[in-house]
Amino acid sequence: MSGRSGNRKPGNRSGRVSSGGAPQAINGVPVVVGQRIECHIVGLTHDGEGVGRFEGYTLFVRDALPGERVQAEVVSIGKSFGKARMTELLESGTGSRVAPPCPIYDTCGGCQLQHMAYAEQLRWKRQHVVDNLVRIGKLKVADDGGSVIVHPTIGMDDPWRYRNKAQVPIGHGVGGLIGGFYEQGSNDIVEMDACLIQEVENEETVRAVKEAARLLDIPAYNRVTGRGLLRHVVVRHARTTGQRMIVLVTNGRDIPHAQELVGLIREKIAGVVSVCQNVNTLVTPVVFGEETRVLWGEEVIYDEIDGIQFAISPRSFFQVNPEQTVRLYGKAVEYAALTGDETVIDAYCGAGTISLFLARHADRVYGVEIIPEAIEDARRNARINGIQNAEFAVGPAEVVMPRWQSEGIVPDVIVVDPPRKGCDPILISTMLELRPSRIVYVSCNPSTLARDLRLLEDGGYRTVEVQPVDMFPHTGHVECCSLLVRKN
Repeated sequence: MSGRSGNRKPGNRSGRVSSGGAPQAINGVPVVVGQRIECHIVGLTHDGEGVGRFEGYTLFVRDALPGERVQAEVVSIGKSFGKARMTELLESGTGSRVAPPCPIYDTCGGCQLQHMAYAEQLRWKRQHVVDNLVRIGKLKVADDGGSVIVHPTIGMDDPWRYRNKAQVPIGHGVGGLIGGFYEQGSNDIVEMDACLIQEVENEETVRAVKEAARLLDIPAYNRVTGRGLLRHVVVRHARTTGQRMIVLVTNGRDIPHAQELVGLIREKIAGVVSVCQNVNTLVTPVVFGEETRVLWGEEVIYDEIDGIQFAISPRSFFQVNPEQTVRLYGKAVEYAALTGDETVIDAYCGAGTISLFLARHADRVYGVEIIPEAIEDARRNARINGIQNAEFAVGPAEVVMPRWQSEGIVPDVIVVDPPRKGCDPILISTMLELRPSRIVYVSCNPSTLARDLRLLEDGGYRTVEVQPVDMFPHTGHVECCSLLVRKN
């Protein structure tokens, strides 16, 4: 058997094949849960699952790759599609399958594409972007005689050990407290002491925290009962300074033996300059609660990207792959085509990362973000870099930007970097009213990017080019930077 499916939990076998050997079709679905079928894999989903066809029915088959013929066991069915786990590779495809190097890849849900050669990952991510632009955005790409250029995905020379932040859920295992990542499609935690996409420093720090917590009998949070204390360990490592921050996310304010815990961690790990606590008592998958305090050391650590220094607080948004961040934001600056005379608005500015990149080339940059703590970080980052031509405001971009317009602030360029759900429709309308000559759209979700590009095209803009960037190798995620220009 090939792939990583051998250790998967079997699906529910209720409703197996009838005694006559053929499934009884229900509502036109030609398979039942537990049935073993053969299918050809014709594509990949956005989550990296193989797309198979069986008697006209679509099955998403985890660990299968395009071009392969596989045997799979059906684990769930729906009206339009079902899910299956691969049990055997019957026929190889394009030769893109490789042996995943991670020892827990069979169970961990952190990566989805380690079994695909990296060059093929980059090709697939570009095609994933193209498919969304065509299907959702109704755009015509240059591949098919259209005008929108979609460049090859910018990858990494060494696509391993790139994450400067680890966010590790804590729970109960057979031997007590465990910490790792969630199993794919499950809330079960897979114990992890080594992760090939994390920086080694993060591994060391998480391991030290778990060992200290076990030694002091600090109870792990139980997601079923809502009891226990330690929910997550969040670790940040600043590459340029070597500083490390630890955030203990707890189900309550009181940590037993808190100072002993800090002492044990500091004995094990050099470079720790900040140990913080975040309190989250809500029954929620959201990691952070509203209250954060420093248990020991500094409230921030400092890192640098492309010559710009950033203060990073426990809840700051800071890109986890610095090497690819330089490439992504460098492309945003290139697409903005700044000469030094322009006024730029950076919507969804976060902690001001893109704003400060832009400020080095623009006359004036205005950043807006709805999260007050992020704006505090942005202002602090501007101060520590001596950048005086960047101004930041708290509030919804669609509210703040018209106010700026009434004050005589007319943008030549608007840059947006929204969350996965894409731009708020009101913000799209606001941008169309402001009519900048260029819009630079940085996206972490090709489907919502395509949707929003369609709205902007209908509003008088033309999509010129799209640059995919592989910020998260070996996962199904891809970031894009897109350039739009006003048609007239």
